[in-house]
Amino acid sequence: MSILVDKNTRLLGQGITGHEGLFHTQEMVKYGTQVVAGVTPGKGGEWLLDGKIPVFDSVRLAVEATGANTSVVFVPARFAPDALFESADAGISLIVCITEGIPVQDMMRVRNYLDQKGVRLVGPNCPGVLTPGEAKVGIIPGDIAIPGNVGVVSRSGTLTYEVLYALKEVGVGASTCVGIGGDPINGTDFIDALSMFEADPHTEKIVLIGEIGGTDEENAAEFIADHMTKPVVAFIAGQTAPPGKRMGHAGAIIESGSGLAEDKIKALQAVGVRVAKHPEEIPSLLE
Repeated sequence: MSILVDKNTRLLGQGITGHEGLFHTQEMVKYGTQVVAGVTPGKGGEWLLDGKIPVFDSVRLAVEATGANTSVVFVPARFAPDALFESADAGISLIVCITEGIPVQDMMRVRNYLDQKGVRLVGPNCPGVLTPGEAKVGIIPGDIAIPGNVGVVSRSGTLTYEVLYALKEVGVGASTCVGIGGDPINGTDFIDALSMFEADPHTEKIVLIGEIGGTDEENAAEFIADHMTKPVVAFIAGQTAPPGKRMGHAGAIIESGSGLAEDKIKALQAVGVRVAKHPEEIPSLLE
């Protein structure tokens, strides 16, 4: 079992012919993900990776021809909102958006539209989703995790990799890792992922990686108290960040005294979540 992606995921790549899109598509194919199509307007009819992946001019054509049900978006920021709208209109049920730098106002429109359509979005500005041994959608390195029973959800891309590798080093595997991204307006949030992990019979424990800025971690703490039966271990990045300075993600900023790491840690600890002082402590806290 897993959440979001598995061996049955039929993936298409938007912006697949660009440098980043092509490189990461090769990595996803190597991992065993079913990449069934690419979409780049004006390049329909071409084939990639030695004739393995057909390229289409539109998502609708790609879906009709290949039965793709998931999209990964590598489209540049100024064109990404239209790419997201296009996938939703074509019947894609899960969109993973790697693109960073999409304006907040654009993402507000996109999020509202996808919610109306009932489309699940992961990202933007995220590393994607990895179900070890089954499928990877995005840019998470496939060799840093092994299959297991720990669900991982993270706002931080780099810390995601660090934690997955630390777990692997002690023989602990992941059921699915979801990098939700750290932008102010995104799709899937902590509560969405926690809810899916709670319902997944293969996930027995959960790691939550948060960071400064916003109130997502505090909201997650309330959800954990009210709805979670599985143990959750957490780490909050940015504990030494100065107020008013953006740290990494657009959403990782302390403003007017809100979004402090200490407040997030207190909220999580108050509901029984064990919070690591350093990422490498997470495997021992899971024991």
